[in-house]
Amino acid sequence: MNFETYIPSEALQPFVKSYTFIESEHAVTNRILPTTSFALAFRLRGQISYIHNSHTSLLPRTTFTGLKKSARLINYEANSAAIIVLFKETGVAAFFPTPPQLLFEQSVPLANFFPIAEISLLEQHLAETKNTAETIALIEAFLLSKISYSKTDPLIAEAIANIHAVNGNLKIKGLAKSLYISQDAFEKRFRKLTGATPKQFAHIVKLNALIRQNPSDTSFMDIVHENGYYDQPHFNKDFKVFTGQTPKEFFKSGNFW
Repeated sequence: MNFETYIPSEALQPFVKSYTFIESEHAVTNRILPTTSFALAFRLRGQISYIHNSHTSLLPRTTFTGLKKSARLINYEANSAAIIVLFKETGVAAFFPTPPQLLFEQSVPLANFFPIAEISLLEQHLAETKNTAETIALIEAFLLSKISYSKTDPLIAEAIANIHAVNGNLKIKGLAKSLYISQDAFEKRFRKLTGATPKQFAHIVKLNALIRQNPSDTSFMDIVHENGYYDQPHFNKDFKVFTGQTPKEFFKSGNFW
């Protein structure tokens, strides 16, 4: 598979992290791990499917995906291509009328949010583009037409930075206190922008941080303990929900994003 990543225009940089063009010459199945960002996928050609419990479902041409607590298996057939819009962690609420928290664990067609005729026309135009620059220009024009506000929430941005700084290992009550806001008000404000509770968000950060360390057998349990787990069964259960595999299976396979 080929991956090319592009930075958004200046007007969209407060809200959009990147565009990733994915092209697959051969059929391949990838394990997509949970992240803290919403994603909008445009299938440009070929067939791309979601595999769940051995059942394969063809994905729509445009798919909007909220935060998830478990991995997904995505199959790219030969000669398929897509471009993924990855939103910044507080950016997605600027574009979509549906509260982000209602999309937790959801992947839905983009036409669920905007007129079908508008999305069909966008898909038609994307199919006619001659290069990646034209594709991104069309997507950016669409996104710019949907922005409902121009400023992000500095308190939630600070909370997210604090969560990442400690790899998700913190108490939400203490985080709210450090930001001089009640826990209830903080959680409502956090969900409204990120689509997850602070606890769910921190859990995703924690597991991704552990996976990035790619531990060897000798250091694995040390890293597990450093990430707040006091017994292996509890960790193994969380890890399998998150990745769909045991730690041993997961690190041996290597086929994940």
